[in-house]
Amino acid sequence: VCLGHQSIGAAFGGNIIRAKQVMHGKTSVIAHTGVGVFKDLPSPYTIIRYHSLAIERASLPDCLEVTAWTDDGEIMGVRHKEFNLQGVQFHPESILSEHGHALLKNFLTGTA
Repeated sequence: VCLGHQSIGAAFGGNIIRAKQVMHGKTSVIAHTGVGVFKDLPSPYTIIRYHSLAIERASLPDCLEVTAWTDDGEIMGVRHKEFNLQGVQFHPESILSEHGHALLKNFLTGTA
């Protein structure tokens, strides 16, 4: 979640840059691929963001795939293509994120 998501990007060679806009306590609508932690969740849906940094899309390592994004292209989810490793930029644990409990259940039950 958030810094952990950014750390995954950086650990595999991606650049962490300033987000297109500071998003502290702001909601966004995301779309997703329906895989991993997003399995069986509707797309699009609303999430809450608290960040000013993001993984740079242009430097995303080949071993990572984008699993969620905002309408302006900001990366909101990544998944490693080989390892059981995923990250989300937003805060599913917040009451302002729709379907947060379902996303966390996917993670905790290994559905992801």
